[in-house]
Amino acid sequence: MKQSPVSYLTELSLVAALALTPLVQAQSAARIHSPINDAQRTSLFGNVRSAALDPLNDRGAVSSSLPLDHMLLQLQRSPESEAALTSYIATLNDPSGPNYHKWLTAAQLGTTYGPAPEDIASVESWLKSNGLTVNSVDATGMVIDFSGNASQVEEAFHPALHNLSVNGVAHIANTQNPSIPTALVGVVGGVVSLNDFRPHAMHKNVKTAHIDVHSGTQTSKGPNADYTYTSGSSTYQAVVPGDLATIYNLTPLFTAGFSGQGQTIVVIEDTNVYSTTDWTTFRSTFGLSTYTAGSFTQEHPGSNCTNPGTNADDGEAILDAEWASAAAPSAAIVLASCKDTSTTFGGLIALENIVSGTAPPKIVSISYGESESENGATANAAYNSTYKSAAAEGISVFVSSGDEGAASSDADLTKATHGITVSGFASTPYNVAVGGTDFGDTATATNSSYWNTTNTSTYASAKSYIPEIPWNDSCASTLLAKAQGYSATYGTSGFCNSTTGKADYLTTASGSGGPSGCATGTASTSGEVTGTCKGYAKPTWQALVGVPADGVRDIPDVSLFAANGVWGHYYVYCWSDTREGGVACKGAPSAWSGAGGTSFASPIMAAIQALVNQKTASSWGLPTPTYYNLAKAEYGSAGSTTCNSSNGNAIGSSCTFYDVTSGDMDVNCTGKVNCYIPSGTNGVLSTSTTSYLPAYKTTTGWDFATGIGTINAYNLVNNWGTVSH
Repeated sequence: MKQSPVSYLTELSLVAALALTPLVQAQSAARIHSPINDAQRTSLFGNVRSAALDPLNDRGAVSSSLPLDHMLLQLQRSPESEAALTSYIATLNDPSGPNYHKWLTAAQLGTTYGPAPEDIASVESWLKSNGLTVNSVDATGMVIDFSGNASQVEEAFHPALHNLSVNGVAHIANTQNPSIPTALVGVVGGVVSLNDFRPHAMHKNVKTAHIDVHSGTQTSKGPNADYTYTSGSSTYQAVVPGDLATIYNLTPLFTAGFSGQGQTIVVIEDTNVYSTTDWTTFRSTFGLSTYTAGSFTQEHPGSNCTNPGTNADDGEAILDAEWASAAAPSAAIVLASCKDTSTTFGGLIALENIVSGTAPPKIVSISYGESESENGATANAAYNSTYKSAAAEGISVFVSSGDEGAASSDADLTKATHGITVSGFASTPYNVAVGGTDFGDTATATNSSYWNTTNTSTYASAKSYIPEIPWNDSCASTLLAKAQGYSATYGTSGFCNSTTGKADYLTTASGSGGPSGCATGTASTSGEVTGTCKGYAKPTWQALVGVPADGVRDIPDVSLFAANGVWGHYYVYCWSDTREGGVACKGAPSAWSGAGGTSFASPIMAAIQALVNQKTASSWGLPTPTYYNLAKAEYGSAGSTTCNSSNGNAIGSSCTFYDVTSGDMDVNCTGKVNCYIPSGTNGVLSTSTTSYLPAYKTTTGWDFATGIGTINAYNLVNNWGTVSH
């Protein structure tokens, strides 16, 4: 696995020479000085998906008349402006500095740090000269929305757009790296997307095969979603809002009047919910409707945003909206969605329009992702740029780290084959990456210590905080292997090559984390971290016991419960779209939908940040430096025995974070990349192919499996002002 840092350290090397106050910086100078000659071109490498490189998928060139609406052209700041903005963001939460909470508007970002107006005009003129229509330039000056047909896009960018058939599904994609006139290099980053592959929604339906919470034995009888209940011979303890409030200590915040009043939380989607009644039913069933200030609306921001209606992602949309409301029941939950275009994820259009708007909300959650190497260099740059603008505007962006261990190029598959990769949606230095845990009570046969056998009137049954382990459905989990009687996960006699392991536990489903490896550059083998791939450089604030000295951005930052039932625990939600797999939400929720995934963890963590904003009467932009400083105060140089998650209900009452130190998020694999296979068919993801170094296990302090750990919400909110930001 090859990785080296880019951009962030280069920017920091320029910072000392730059003024901190933003508006004293002059407008960027024009950088396009030569005539734009279409015959002199530069390729933009790292922008072809692996599926488009497989000749077996190719079905020939697309029709020249194929309409391609609302494509996004990513622009670039000058290195000096990029460094100046980095410097400014670093001062925004310093109460002793002159820039404390002087959030910028999108217009100020554009005029102070964006490309020169003359350069933007030159790019617009070039697009039009190729027959393309310029629809808009966003206020930050970083994105041009344009439309045309395939022939015009081909003339401008030479991407070789082809029809594909991938596993029987029709797609379009560029089959070679696009190029631009050399005169535009440095101002134009590239087209954000030239294909119709969509990111992965980060949730997993309830797992059928699992370990029963009472017997501790394997069962393949799938549950109906519910709280504490029995289904056949199995007992489940699922999570409802009342459980969440108990486990992560939200209840005293709600009692004290901090439940999200006056706060807005935006969930980013490419669909509407199937029925807004689902949100209302969820709240009334689980006791949230007593918080009468809470609301739910759906918006489609921007002139280039089309109402998407509903699609297969509507289950993702409703769970995001419901569980954000569970953690901040008095907040306004806003679903911001745009229709996917032929080449662009509607969620990105919605996000960019929010960030470039005149009155942006201060909390955003994104529950989608794609690996850095598959997302592509320009798309990675688009998310990084948008999140960076958000941080400068005081917007906190929370992103699901992923549901596929350290194998983001193999999301939703039965095995990892591309080695260690992370999501390009979550790996930037300007977002909070939220990972996933499970509860460890079933593994230690201590369920009765943590769950009541009966439920409250709102179906809650958790007694206290519950010890946590990384969420992991794979046979590569050492805890699952142990529960099944195996001392090893790998090898001919290991769990992943056993009858049960192969039948029920070959999957990449697990909480995600790992080092940024291919934010820029081109993989020599598609989907992997090879070739000229480089990761984002490690931010200065990412320093804590356990954080590796690898020079790159590592994720996740924090985690919350995200399991889908492998140990008998998962989330309940109301999703009535039976066309897409939902069920009617009638009566008690014993037959409602159930799932897990970091899709739940991200909106919940975003909602908890909304409680911080409410308590402090301020927004905080990029909150990760504060998280790490709070963790430093708690963990010190050797970790905290008091705040070790394995303490369960004996954990310290003053802990802000719970350090998860048991288990791993390792997944099964085949092939030769980061896969340890001493014998047998199935190996396990490892940082070495010659010895067992699982990717990754928990450690004291920060780790790739759970980041800093999970949280005590009450203490996080009340300790916010006790450390530097």
